[in-house]
Amino acid sequence: MKLLKQITDLNKAINEENRLGFVPTMGSLHKGHESLIKISKKKCKKTLVSIFVNPTQFNDKNDYKNYPRSLKKDLKILKKLNVDFVYLPTVDQIYSEIKISKITLNLSQKILCAKYREGHFDGVLDVVNRFVKLISPKIIFLGEKDYQQYFLVKNFIEKRYKTKVHLCKTIRNINKVALSSRNYLLGKINLKKSGLIAKKLIQLKKRVSKNKNKTNQVLQNAKKKLYKQFNITIEYLECRNLINLSSNIHGKKYKLFIAYYLNNVRLIDNF
Repeated sequence: MKLLKQITDLNKAINEENRLGFVPTMGSLHKGHESLIKISKKKCKKTLVSIFVNPTQFNDKNDYKNYPRSLKKDLKILKKLNVDFVYLPTVDQIYSEIKISKITLNLSQKILCAKYREGHFDGVLDVVNRFVKLISPKIIFLGEKDYQQYFLVKNFIEKRYKTKVHLCKTIRNINKVALSSRNYLLGKINLKKSGLIAKKLIQLKKRVSKNKNKTNQVLQNAKKKLYKQFNITIEYLECRNLINLSSNIHGKKYKLFIAYYLNNVRLIDNF
């Protein structure tokens, strides 16, 4: 495993790699990240993992400050997985040495998380664009838990580069909770509660499937029940199709999307 901290080291290491898999992370690695890495190792000749807590995708300074970081533990995990390259850039490397045009979402894209986290996905697309310019990977591997992120990154990157964006299945714990770095901020009681919420949402998806003509009513009733039972603040609870993320789900594959706050920790999921 090669640790790369400078752009010059990065360029030297991957200069002749034309079948490179890329797994971008913000660290605090878990089994979900491990799954992405294992898929990359199967599909690509070499795999590069980045660890970079990107400041531009946080719309809340405290959220950035409190984001869980565990570099020593992360490097142990990556070494065990026999990752080829680990890139640990500084903020200056990414934002001072790579010049690109400003990226902003259009109005139709400001739905779900983009509606509530102003500038978040602008920052995500910006940093992924910078990484692709640096690394030129064959494939980027992203998790299904962040489906909106995958949707936006895929449309943006594949229109501009030869790089493909590959969607990987959400990894859940035994209680159906989607693995997330933010779960480290929850105590045992709230982690258990999030499992109960996940199971309620799985049941809700089934109810929606049987009552597509009454989707809004079913979702509104569910929001009230979830708030009453678990005392959570729900930002959104919506069904959207997988083709263009519009709210038209009739005759189309779709997902149930949610973002909510549990003990001041923002969690997202989809089913």
